[in-house]
Amino acid sequence: MNIGSVSRRGFLQAGGAMVAAGAAFPALGASLTQPLVRADEYPLKGRLYKTLKIGMVQVKGTLTEKFRAVKEAGFDGIEMDSPGMDVEATKIAIAESGLPVDGTVNSTHWSVRHTDPDATVRAKALESLQTALRATHAVGGHTTLLVIGHGNDGSEEENWKRSIENIAKAIPLAAELGVAIAIENVWNHFLYDHQGDATQTADKFVKYVDELNSPWIGMQFDIGNHWKYGSMGDWIRQLGKRVIKLDVKGFSRAEDKFTRISEGDIDYLDVRKALQEINFYGWLAAEVPGGDAAELKKIALEMDAAFGLV
Repeated sequence: MNIGSVSRRGFLQAGGAMVAAGAAFPALGASLTQPLVRADEYPLKGRLYKTLKIGMVQVKGTLTEKFRAVKEAGFDGIEMDSPGMDVEATKIAIAESGLPVDGTVNSTHWSVRHTDPDATVRAKALESLQTALRATHAVGGHTTLLVIGHGNDGSEEENWKRSIENIAKAIPLAAELGVAIAIENVWNHFLYDHQGDATQTADKFVKYVDELNSPWIGMQFDIGNHWKYGSMGDWIRQLGKRVIKLDVKGFSRAEDKFTRISEGDIDYLDVRKALQEINFYGWLAAEVPGGDAAELKKIALEMDAAFGLV
């Protein structure tokens, strides 16, 4: 699952140590507080709400103190991990900080997969997803991010059939609780050609979501994850109303690696234009190496600049 010198997972896991060592990325100077593209070109202020992953928050203290730091950094919400989230502690942190939990990330989806050839493992994947949906509802969230599985578990036809059948079993609970299952496009060798070039489209993602055929299934579309493989603006146009939430990280095609949001060569202007064209309103989650309170503020500023939120 590596790509160039930095894998998606390694990029995120390495972030804490890199920030602590002062070597993660160049410091965010005054120049990067300016929009990456003109703020008056397809601005999304009032349309997007900034959130981030709890694993990015490397602030010492209680969960409430972490939540307060996130809010002070300029974020509107936070995504937790489930299974594994302490629901009661999270409720307290929400009440004491005023920062809502907008959703969760299914914490076991890489290791316990809906594409696994073993039906017992798929049953555990379903149970994990259902646990995440219940926990998300309990803390007032509205999405659970899900990685479908991995292409190495079988042929595309086998993985498609297994995962569709398994994930469909969670839809009644999602509907009951009012929590959407948000499928993320990731480097999992499924629904795209991992060895392919940058001319790929979102066709298979469209067909996959449509086969599940539910208003409680959509995409948490990661703008950085597949920039290597296609035009993110065009993918957004193809997916249309199937996009219910966004993730963002930077990516450099020239260097073949992930970057911080303000770096790389993603065409944010076209992304912004596409989001306006599909009339998107909703949450935008940073998924980059995090850090202390100062680093979280830098990330929030980069999101503002990239998406015209200033």
